[in-house]
Amino acid sequence: MTKLTLLAIDTSTEACSVALLHQGEITHLDEVAQRTHTKRILPMIDQILGQSGLRLNQLDALVFGRGPGSFTGVRVGASVAQGLAFGVDLPVIAVSNLTAMAQAAYQQHQAEQVLCAIDARMNEVYFSALKAEKVRLEIGEFLQWQEIITEQVCSPQRLLEQANTLSGNWLTVGTGWQAYLSLNNVAKNSEITLPSAKYMLSVAVPMWFAKQTIAATEIEPVYLRNEVTWKKLPGRE
Repeated sequence: MTKLTLLAIDTSTEACSVALLHQGEITHLDEVAQRTHTKRILPMIDQILGQSGLRLNQLDALVFGRGPGSFTGVRVGASVAQGLAFGVDLPVIAVSNLTAMAQAAYQQHQAEQVLCAIDARMNEVYFSALKAEKVRLEIGEFLQWQEIITEQVCSPQRLLEQANTLSGNWLTVGTGWQAYLSLNNVAKNSEITLPSAKYMLSVAVPMWFAKQTIAATEIEPVYLRNEVTWKKLPGRE
């Protein structure tokens, strides 16, 4: 594929994953580690680098899942990425968790039109509709994802309203469909429910060659939902 060496990490959902692109090969570790991301992510990084005999400063760039996802998970991923990249002065590639699942749909099912929805709790989903486009770069042909419906947080009903305006064959990915939309009739369901760092690497490669990198100091998590109103318990201020 390329002599590029990239490390990808993701903690934005209940999945915790690390993947390495090195000498054209991808290796990865994936766990469901809800509420233990902070304990697992660094040992997983050490393990996958150790297996390849690499040090952090030998990477070309660090890739991370920038959200959307759980507030805590997105913060953990952004903080770890920032700390690692800043420590050895690595450029960073921020990848959408929704786009990572679309990439998984392409690689597993050859799907080129994907409806992505992550359960956002409180009867809402993080949603986008993505369409694959092939682009030719200096090292060959790659896939890029175009937003047909922009990333947003919305109700399941609003998702279906927007999805019903689309034409063609679409595949669904993400926990949002299982949580709220299991009876949807707008697209074919897939078994892909969680993002993985493995597929973030495939998204990141063309971004690297398009110079779509940022510095560690520029890392910003993407929550989509900026304000959350919590019901106060009776008798509590």
